[in-house]
Amino acid sequence: MMDLRIDMQRASFAQIGNLGLLLLWHILHLFVSIWYFLLGLAYVLQSYLISGGVLKSYKALNLAKLRYLAIVIESEEAYQTLKVIELLQWLEAIGVKRVCLYDTEGVLKKSKEAILNKLKNASEFKAYEDLVDQNRMSLEFSSFSDGKEAVTKAANLLFVKYLKLAKSVGDHEEKIFTEPDMDEALKAISCRGPDPDLLLVYGPARCHLGFPAWRIRYTEIVHMGHLKSMRFGSLIKAIYRFTTVRQNHGK
Repeated sequence: MMDLRIDMQRASFAQIGNLGLLLLWHILHLFVSIWYFLLGLAYVLQSYLISGGVLKSYKALNLAKLRYLAIVIESEEAYQTLKVIELLQWLEAIGVKRVCLYDTEGVLKKSKEAILNKLKNASEFKAYEDLVDQNRMSLEFSSFSDGKEAVTKAANLLFVKYLKLAKSVGDHEEKIFTEPDMDEALKAISCRGPDPDLLLVYGPARCHLGFPAWRIRYTEIVHMGHLKSMRFGSLIKAIYRFTTVRQNHGK
């Protein structure tokens, strides 16, 4: 009987301990939820204050540092063509002239005509010469397949170059291709677009969604949240932060 009583007491204590831990977990979860809610509220408030011009410091944008901007949109959200057009109109109003639009499945490329028709002062980027006109917005449309095709063509070009060199010189040693070799090959096949200074990601994922890695070696990447929840103030804030931060590139 004594042992049974002790076992029952232990079971009761264990049950009370489990209930206490569960209660503690719910309290912590509540505090964390409240904290993130307040952060989100502050973020939205700041965005509206920036949009309204109340925060004067955000008006001074040094766009000379932002030579090329990449917008990466999750493919499902890229179907929101009107939102994409509104985003580009905001960028045009801010003064950004060189933009790359990217999504994994090429949805934006399919909507290219509709986008360009709505933006009267924009043209499609096809070569570096298209970036000379500072009075018009230059738009590059890209997808994951472009990157795969570019790498395949560049690798084939390097292989042919090595094969010709081996036949002419008689050197059959194994050739190690370096990053500059690939960079030069990509330029030779006209698949080496400008490196974005800033990359803004719209969608649930906090990654570049397959944007060509060789173009973002020194790129600042900022997650902007869902496209449907985009805010003008948040866009200005992201660009302002980029233009005010000093970047140190290693050698």
